[in-house]
Amino acid sequence: MTTDPRVFIVDDDDEVRAAIALLMESVGLDVRSYDSAQAFLEDFDPQRPGCLVLDVRMRGMSGLELQSHLAQQPLYPPIVIITGHGDVPMAVRAVQAGAIDFLEKPFNDQALLDAVHHALSVDEHRRGHALQRAEINRRLERLTPREREILDQIIAGKRNKVIAYDLGISQSTVEAHRAKVMDKLGAGSLSELMRLMLKHAKNDQEED
Repeated sequence: MTTDPRVFIVDDDDEVRAAIALLMESVGLDVRSYDSAQAFLEDFDPQRPGCLVLDVRMRGMSGLELQSHLAQQPLYPPIVIITGHGDVPMAVRAVQAGAIDFLEKPFNDQALLDAVHHALSVDEHRRGHALQRAEINRRLERLTPREREILDQIIAGKRNKVIAYDLGISQSTVEAHRAKVMDKLGAGSLSELMRLMLKHAKNDQEED
């Protein structure tokens, strides 16, 4: 079941928080607001798609501290930083640490909407890759150690007879293992298998 993305607003200024919530709701976005980083963390669900509109300077845990905490999670919402003029260097640091964008208060409504829509698009992209990576990993986990060994040899471009020689087994045994590898990974051809594994490698690189 698909869950609609949500815009999470974390700001200890009641008026700013309410104004942003009203703006997001005016374009049909689902919104939830918090007056502190701690309150957000108590409600945080990494499986919920969305983005985070985050103030830098707040009572208790700061926006940068919250960002650092969330970065330890496998999946967390992309962050749009909002900041006062004096906090711009801190906001730049947040962007360097992975935030999608930052806006100075008072900000233009359209600029914030554009930043939020971009962040939601980034989140959709990340979650798509995460689901894809999880599915490939699930298939790979079905392989026996010998089948994984055969797969590595196939990826290296070796033919069955070479694999058989390298592993000290018969070519017919290699062919049997190869067929099981193709079946478990859901690959109908060698080219499809190679595309699957290239996609797996690319996803791992993007995660790093």
